[in-house]
Amino acid sequence: MERLHKLSELDVDYTEMQESLKGLSELAARVAGTPISLINLIDSFTQWTVSNYGLPLKQMSRSDSVCQYTIVAKEQSLEVKDLSVDDRFKDKFYVTGEPLLKYYFGVPLQTADGYNIGALCVLDKVGHEISPEKVEILKIIAHEIVTCLMAFQSIRNLQSKVKEANDTQRKVAHDIRGPLGGIISLAQIISQQGKDNDMDQVLEFVGLIHKSGASLLELANEILLTGKKIETVDTQLGGNGSFNLAIFKDKLEQLYTPQAIPKEIDLAIQIKGENSLVSFSKNHLLQIAGNLISNAIKFTPVKGKVTVELSLEVRSQVKELQICVRDTGVGMDTTQVAQIFHTGTTVSAAGTKGEAGYGLGLRLVKKLVDELNGQIEVHSTPGQGSVFEVRIPKL
Repeated sequence: MERLHKLSELDVDYTEMQESLKGLSELAARVAGTPISLINLIDSFTQWTVSNYGLPLKQMSRSDSVCQYTIVAKEQSLEVKDLSVDDRFKDKFYVTGEPLLKYYFGVPLQTADGYNIGALCVLDKVGHEISPEKVEILKIIAHEIVTCLMAFQSIRNLQSKVKEANDTQRKVAHDIRGPLGGIISLAQIISQQGKDNDMDQVLEFVGLIHKSGASLLELANEILLTGKKIETVDTQLGGNGSFNLAIFKDKLEQLYTPQAIPKEIDLAIQIKGENSLVSFSKNHLLQIAGNLISNAIKFTPVKGKVTVELSLEVRSQVKELQICVRDTGVGMDTTQVAQIFHTGTTVSAAGTKGEAGYGLGLRLVKKLVDELNGQIEVHSTPGQGSVFEVRIPKL
């Protein structure tokens, strides 16, 4: 659970890392002398290939992967000299069919606090040997990959803080514009009528108030203008301000349609309401929705249906996101529903096609939703499917 939470803290968008890590994945293949290299991140359901060289792979079930063994290996690497004779892998699709892989070598992607969030692996279609010196270089490359992921996280956090500071600046500016405008107007009136009252000293003071007020009003305008520039830059950099329901829907379709296809499941992702282009923070939303969708696919039989509804309510400048995931799966009784989020319980039932279960995906969802001060509700009936409803306020 701690490992999964560490991965979720990185808040990785699995669709956007390919170009950023392309150089490191190619370097690993060249160092190892293999035609294929993959950088994989592994969550509770899926192995996500965030960068690849020589094999256009994007994802596979965690239970099918070799790297799932790398991240739990006692050694700091895992070598399989012949996948075709290893009972764990000899019947896997990538061994029995194209690309007919034979050799595997992987090193974990380990964070500074010791969590293996994924693996860097090199593969070949023929037998291969990697010298101890090259193994050490691959470990260095793996370390650099984690460093890059941490750097991307820091950049996103900085963008978020800049946006927050920008919002504060705009609020301050708006708060002072009204009172200052009134002061300046009053000062102008007194200035116009002051000569009739022969109040030279008062006029001198009023003149100073007028100048000071005008300067502060100019400063407020400057703050507002700067804020707009910061917001524009943040949007161009792909910051939180550029994320909306339309983008959210598109990313979920890219990431999870491939999981639905093998089971012929009809995955429908829909936007409700009129706020599809209103921007909001994407903090952990891909992890929350993704785990719910993967879980629904896992427990829905072949040719079933999984429906995802996304909506955004905007009230008095407060945004509340709603995510609803419905499936026509096996469903749960009240006891199972009560157990799935319980910290001390591990539910690891196999899916409807025997998919391996790790019992942590829904617990991670609950943890992330709680961190965002949100709420999650589950409605389920055995044999009739389940409905997971998430509400996240103050985005």
